[in-house]
Amino acid sequence: FAEEAAFLWHRRIRAVTAPHFSFEDLVKLDERLEAHIDGLRVAGEAGWAACDKNLGSELPEEYFAPSVLAFESGKADRIQAILDAIGEDPAKARALISALGWIPYEQAEPRIRNLLTSESSFHRYIGIAASAIHRQDPDRHLDQALENNDLLLIARALLAYGELGGEIRLNNFSLRNNLSDDDDGIRFSTAWSAALTGNSNAIEVLKNFVVMKSAYGEKALNMALRRMEQAATLSWQKHLANVAETIRLAVIGAGIIGDPHLVPWLIEQMKTPALARVAGEAFTMITGVDIDQEELRGTWPEGFNAGPSDDPDDDNVAMDADLDLPWPNIESIRRWWDRNKGNFPDGTRYLLGKPVSVEHLQHVLTTGLQRQRAAAALELAIKQPGQPLFNVRAPGSRQREMLKQKEA
Repeated sequence: FAEEAAFLWHRRIRAVTAPHFSFEDLVKLDERLEAHIDGLRVAGEAGWAACDKNLGSELPEEYFAPSVLAFESGKADRIQAILDAIGEDPAKARALISALGWIPYEQAEPRIRNLLTSESSFHRYIGIAASAIHRQDPDRHLDQALENNDLLLIARALLAYGELGGEIRLNNFSLRNNLSDDDDGIRFSTAWSAALTGNSNAIEVLKNFVVMKSAYGEKALNMALRRMEQAATLSWQKHLANVAETIRLAVIGAGIIGDPHLVPWLIEQMKTPALARVAGEAFTMITGVDIDQEELRGTWPEGFNAGPSDDPDDDNVAMDADLDLPWPNIESIRRWWDRNKGNFPDGTRYLLGKPVSVEHLQHVLTTGLQRQRAAAALELAIKQPGQPLFNVRAPGSRQREMLKQKEA
């Protein structure tokens, strides 16, 4: 049970952001993961022993199941064993945070409270992250985190302001300081949360993360384009498209902007193998057309390579970023667009074939693929100020209940 739970959690980490993974796929994966954790619960002491022996592992996934068992039990010795084992390793802490997010908040709250009041800034970081996953405001602990000198803690607290949906509780002086901080994590988290809550000063900071090809670039792009005026988004997207280093982000950006004006340009990008699949995804984001349909799906271009090769001398070890996306059949897609473009007037923002509206966004949260659902959640948070950002990475059963409440 322990090994399978570790494998499934590791798989889940990728699945929650995968372009081909649906909400129902996530629910089924979570049911499998929960079944293995339940097997460890039923096994009692033997189940804990099976987890405990893995606490020296360097693999973060080995810490998820034991963290769930430890926090559910409330036993101080087990919780301490977990905390000692992860030390201050952010990758291992991710499994612990995920475990606190996995169990119901009523059960997690006392454990989170202990972390929030810990003398360790790393433990307080875990507490704030776990609170944010549950979309529960840690109140004064969030504000106090900004008075710390731990960069990881400060950045996570700043990100939580946006996720929780409240007006950012920072005075203008602090906001200006954090938007110009030397630390990328602090600067990005401030800009992302500030932009989500409507602060236009944050947009230029986010745009800088995009053009400098930062690790935060795609997240910054997703927020900045949704917070800019339509004319400004088209102008900036064109600028990104004219620079080789950012043309991929320009393709992704076209799907974010959602203006049918960009569809012919996207179809042209499908001629470039390195951009073809992500251009197809952007086309779907606007039109709602499933390229995986047989008549719209193409084949792998002859001679094109992506991802690691079998050559031991090849230094390229990066995974194929578009591995899970279908290859578009350019001519079939062009014919489809010629037949249907009259249904998509320029100047209107579309997501999956329909104008962006609260009702449609709610529908996408229920029926969309994970990347599409993440886009819908962000759009909803912008349209509904004060509401928490819907967590499309939460346990599937919990999301289902939340979606039912939204429909009621």
